[in-house]
Amino acid sequence: MTPPDDRVRAIEAVLFAATEPLTLDTIRAHVAGTPNEVRECLDRLAADYAGRGINLVRRGDRWLFQTAADLAHLLRRQREEPRRLSRAGIETLAIIAYHEPVTRAEIEAIRGVVISKGTIDVLMEAGWVRPAGRREAPGRPLTYATTPGFLAHFGLESRRDLPGIDDLRATGLLDPVDLAIEALEVEKTGEGD
Repeated sequence: MTPPDDRVRAIEAVLFAATEPLTLDTIRAHVAGTPNEVRECLDRLAADYAGRGINLVRRGDRWLFQTAADLAHLLRRQREEPRRLSRAGIETLAIIAYHEPVTRAEIEAIRGVVISKGTIDVLMEAGWVRPAGRREAPGRPLTYATTPGFLAHFGLESRRDLPGIDDLRATGLLDPVDLAIEALEVEKTGEGD
């Protein structure tokens, strides 16, 4: 078996990383080549994967890797529906990420509202937040911090890679209300000078 050329390898990588079946035109958008050249590469890949645990197959006008039909019985389908975080969950996660280790009372003070009982539980179930010990304060409140799973999920090497205020402003992720409050604070500090 001769090693695949660069175009075949590139097409294999594109298909492997795809989250859904790809059309010939979509594949060509990633890899240079005429439709016939790309089709030849797809045929070569399909032949290379024939008889293996996964196969390259064509479904309609789309290509994808799938488990070999004769091995499908070995796999149990456990499909987890992605859990969408509520706005409170997103805000709580952001506060923990930027202020860790942080207590529930500190999160509530920053958000300005009480956290519902399950918000931190949802973040812990997702593997993004963990208990981080107890604060040396009256009542010894539990603190929370992010996990390596949080960093991996959001593609961060460390917390230092979290976006700063200027990055958030540039992407338009700050609410207009946040920007207005920030402008008022700047005005107030400027008046006292």
